[in-house]
Amino acid sequence: MASVRYDQATRIYAGTDAPAVDALSLEIEDGEFLVLVGPSGSGKTTALRMLAGLEEVDAGAIYIGDNEVTDLPPKRRDVAMVFQNYALYPYLTVAANIAFPLRIARIAKEERERRTLEVAQLLGLEPYLERKPGQLSGGQRQRVAMGRAIIRQPSVFLMDEPLSNLDAKLRVQMRTEVSRIQKRLGTTTVYVTHDQTEAMTLGDRVAVMRSGELQQVGKPQELYEHPRNIFVAGFIGSPAMNFMPVKVEGTNIVTPIGDVPLSDEQRRALEGDGTGDLIAGIRPEDFEDAALVGDQRDRGITFNARIDVLESMGAEFYAYFSVEAQETVSSQELQELAEDAGTADVPSAGEAGQVVARLEPASKAAEGQEAELWLDTSKVHLFDASNGQRLGG
Repeated sequence: MASVRYDQATRIYAGTDAPAVDALSLEIEDGEFLVLVGPSGSGKTTALRMLAGLEEVDAGAIYIGDNEVTDLPPKRRDVAMVFQNYALYPYLTVAANIAFPLRIARIAKEERERRTLEVAQLLGLEPYLERKPGQLSGGQRQRVAMGRAIIRQPSVFLMDEPLSNLDAKLRVQMRTEVSRIQKRLGTTTVYVTHDQTEAMTLGDRVAVMRSGELQQVGKPQELYEHPRNIFVAGFIGSPAMNFMPVKVEGTNIVTPIGDVPLSDEQRRALEGDGTGDLIAGIRPEDFEDAALVGDQRDRGITFNARIDVLESMGAEFYAYFSVEAQETVSSQELQELAEDAGTADVPSAGEAGQVVARLEPASKAAEGQEAELWLDTSKVHLFDASNGQRLGG
């Protein structure tokens, strides 16, 4: 096992204007499970391939343990990679696929068989050792691919969207398997995904990338509760965070659904810089049906909203309603912020914006009718519209 360090690592493809990975500096601890997450084109897979030695490093350096590996070929880096498409040999049995790296390394047959059986037992593949990949399910094939990486006993595991070809139910099951195996082995793991749910459930820490740049790295809950900017806020969480233009008057944030008190951190952040153009961010789960709030009611504000669409998810409802955006930010600025936020919707100034609230199934809210909703005002985030940065703690 070993730590990993990117030191201003940069990759620039010929004929492109912007780096695919731009001066990435990131430290991964020995034994840590680090997830690189971001939308398509964010540079996460390129960063992984740079670590594997499959992409050149045009500037900066990469270290595994105390050794710089920037210019080393892949076979000398002591890493094992699990790919999205399994990359199994269809004509070999499961046992032969798992043992293949040891065969190439000329490990004795008896030792190969011993280690193959150990890995098969770890992955629950014992009954399938004599089958060919074509006789296996997608989840079983992915476990074989993991077994081929595990048997090498590398210093670092690299996983490039290994679950993306599986159906939704199997992805959930395999997430559990991947987490269990990594914890048991304790091997440093760098895992790439575009799925923020996968990132939040798997990673000891999560590194969010956008356009080749690292936006924020931290524990999953830290990213959720304290996003550094509007992109991270909009990317982490499902459904995505709601955004709306707001203004500050005195000690309150004036929003389309009511006045929200500024937190001490937000107030300090605004001192000296004026109010400027601001965006409020509210997570769907920070709303509730006012009738169900009980003793917490005084900790927030209540307001009436006409429910446009109500989606039942069984254990919860998603209630969609519209608000009138305030004319505090230009349409162009809001469009740029919407793009920065990825899946988030930022309404144009003066136009109606859709908001989604996550409600308990006991809610009496009904589609096409007015409902009294409650907002936990302590959870409202505030962003500077000029740069998308979050204000306050």
